[in-house]
Amino acid sequence: MKYVLFLGVSFLFTAMSCTSETDLSPGNRTTMEVAEEFDAGEVVKGEFITAKFKITNTGDYPLFISDVKAGCTCTVAKKPEEPIAPGESGEIVAQVDTDKTGVGGVSKSLRIVSNTDIPSRVVKIKATVLKN
Repeated sequence: MKYVLFLGVSFLFTAMSCTSETDLSPGNRTTMEVAEEFDAGEVVKGEFITAKFKITNTGDYPLFISDVKAGCTCTVAKKPEEPIAPGESGEIVAQVDTDKTGVGGVSKSLRIVSNTDIPSRVVKIKATVLKN
């Protein structure tokens, strides 16, 4: 008897939690536009590079940025927490600590993971780090 009651209650909760709005599901694929490179120009060693990547949802479903992974520990990135609606834009902000890089030309990568047709995209931050 307890087993039947448990199954009935479980089914009821499952049925109540389902919605008919599939547009909000991160499983729907969309498209996005983002610049592939941010060029910071010349910076003095010890300065932070702040790179901003504007992301525009060019598809028909909300854009979910699930992760932004930096290629090294000198780079930290912050992603939009909320979905980006079709036609709207968001921003990824990354900071590079040049104290942790070499001098000369540097190139740091960020891998953006999202619910787009191509689920992983790499963007780059470039700069020339000068001695202080």
